[in-house]
Amino acid sequence: MSDRWTSLFYYVCGRILAAPIAIWATASVVFLLMRATPGDPVDAILGSRAPESVKLELRQQLGLSGSLAGQYLRYMNKLLHFNLGESLSTRGLEVKTIIANFFPATAELTLFGLAIALIIGVSLGMVAAINPGSKWDLGSRLFGIISYSLPLFWLGMLLQLVFAVQLGWFPVGTRFPVNLTTPVTITGLYTLDSLLAGDLQLFLISLHYLTLPALSLGIAISGIFERITRINLRQTLKSDYVEAARARGIKEYRILFNHALRNALIPIITVFGLTFAGLLGGAVLAEVTFSFPGLANRLFEAIVGRDYNVVQGIIVFFAAIVVLISIAIDIFIALIDPRVRY
Repeated sequence: MSDRWTSLFYYVCGRILAAPIAIWATASVVFLLMRATPGDPVDAILGSRAPESVKLELRQQLGLSGSLAGQYLRYMNKLLHFNLGESLSTRGLEVKTIIANFFPATAELTLFGLAIALIIGVSLGMVAAINPGSKWDLGSRLFGIISYSLPLFWLGMLLQLVFAVQLGWFPVGTRFPVNLTTPVTITGLYTLDSLLAGDLQLFLISLHYLTLPALSLGIAISGIFERITRINLRQTLKSDYVEAARARGIKEYRILFNHALRNALIPIITVFGLTFAGLLGGAVLAEVTFSFPGLANRLFEAIVGRDYNVVQGIIVFFAAIVVLISIAIDIFIALIDPRVRY
């Protein structure tokens, strides 16, 4: 085994060993914050005017009685056994079931939003990089600044007002028509399940309902990819090996796609993976704005309803995804770029 692969192996092992620590720290912070903020899940369930004896009995049933340290130890013991507990507001409903039911919608929205962001951001960044100082460069940079600065909820409401209310082109408030049968569940992603079932009509319907929230999410983050693509591609086009390729008479479009863009994509891939992981939780604004039935929206409802177990379980789940994706990105970059050392 070469020194490169040996160093990568030890690096990955170190990251894997550190992953439980990161998840434990996240779970601990969320546990403390939920109990430090105003509000009581028992009051949210029974109402503030319920008798104290009834509240005490329910608190014991929900495992909220006793000292804070005792609650924390019980929670960590469950977490070590991969038990995320049950919803406090919906008795008998396990948190892992909630995640399984709602996560596919969030994953689908995030994937399509990132696809739109990549198409817009990378395209504008490439145009700006190969035309420095031009009106295309100025327009691309202006779009990147505006899109990055726009509040996601405002952009979402604007798109709803124009394309859903005024023009009536797109629906909002759901993921699929209530009068139609959803695609047979294979992956939980309606668009993918429709294609796997060979039903083009269901695919188009699913895509129709997904367009507006995915578009708002994609536009809001496209400025990140525009800036990274423009800066890195412009630097790559000035490098010595690109100048050498031009001197050998290689056509400009071949230099752009076969040489410059390939090396400029490395930071884009890094940002893509981390942005995907972050958007799994950051999609809360998009889902709440469009009433999209995803896991992020369910997290928002749990926070409002003081459902400790659901909030803690979903955030721990998101934290695990972030850790796994960051490790996968490091491995992938090391595979495609032999210059990388750890």
